[in-house]
Parts: sequence; structure tokens; C-alpha cells
Amino acid sequence: MRAENQAALRYILLDDIYLLQSDKTDLKNSTSTPVETQPADATPIATKQIEPVAQTPVLTPPVETKQPDIAAQTPVISALTQTPAPAYNYLGGNKKQFLILTNYTTAEFIAADHLSALQNILKRLEYGLDDVAIFNVHQSGYTIIDLVNYFKPEKLLILGEAAVPPGMGLPPLNQPKKMKSGLLLRSFSFDEMMASTDNKKAFWEQVKNL
Repeated sequence: MRAENQAALRYILLDDIYLLQSDKTDLKNSTSTPVETQPADATPIATKQIEPVAQTPVLTPPVETKQPDIAAQTPVISALTQTPAPAYNYLGGNKKQFLILTNYTTAEFIAADHLSALQNILKRLEYGLDDVAIFNVHQSGYTIIDLVNYFKPEKLLILGEAAVPPGMGLPPLNQPKKMKSGLLLRSFSFDEMMASTDNKKAFWEQVKNL
């Protein structure tokens, strides 16, 4: 029997057989795996070396410390937070620091006829209108501390109990009292003196000693 493929004979013939030397050579060549070889004239493939990319260092810019603006830190005082100085509305010049306190609801400082009588009294005491300050305490918002700090009186005459300013205790009637900077006297109002001769006399006896 003749087989086209010599390698197939071992699967057909189960008994041991003897092969010729030429058959052995053919069988060996047919069963061996051919090894691929590179042709002699093939140009070898060049292997490219990949060079590491040099890393450029990232420079972080220094943080700039801003110097504080001293001028900008200067506190600005708003006009709304400033307490305006109170406006003292009074009659006279206060040249001799003689403060006279009154209380009138229908007159700015003192009634006209009462002012005439007061000027006559002041004249006898050698005072003029420019020497005194006549202040109507009916104007709200003024305490005795405010008045003393502003007028700095050396003599203080209070005409009537209603003319005693807020923050001050009631001084005794017609009894001169020493205060830190001078003398104080609370006496009758002009309405009380106009209605009584005794009140006029009592007033004069005390005010002439101021």
C-alpha cells in the first residue's frame, strides 16, 4: 500500500514496521515544525530608545504680602455719631458770670414788665444786662450740670421754685448757699413778688448780699 503522506502510515499500520533509511528521513522532515528564519538580506529593525522627557520644575511665585494702608485704617468719625453741643439761648452778656434762672411758658426769657423790674434791681446792685445771663429753664433738655459747665456762674439766682433746673435738689427759700464757685439764692418768682410787698422786701434783703 502506498500513502501520499508518510506520516499517516503510523495511524494505518498498527504493527511494527521497518522503514527504509530514505523513508525515515522523509518522515522526520514531515513531522518536525519548520522554524522561520529571517532572510539573510533582511534589514534589522532598529530599536528606538525612548528618552525620558525632562520635567521642567514649576516655579511657584512667592506670595506677596501687602503692607496695610495706614491711611485707610484711620477711623473716620461720622458726623452722625458726634453729639452736637447744645445751643444755649439766653438774654444778656454774662460778663460777670451772674446767672439768673426763670421759668416762663409764654415768654422767651422773661415777661416784659418783669424784665423792667429786674433791671431796676440790678441797677441798684451795679449790674447791667450785659453782666448777667437770663436763662429760661422751660427749655427742655438742660440739667444743672449742663448750665454750670456752660455758664460757670459765680452767682446763681433762681426766681421761683419752678425755675429750679433738673438734677438739682430744692434749695431753701431766701437762704443764700455757697456753691463750689460762688453763691446761690432761691427766692420768689416775680409773680409772687408782684402780689406781696413782704415778698418784695424778703427778696431784696437776700439778693443785695449776693
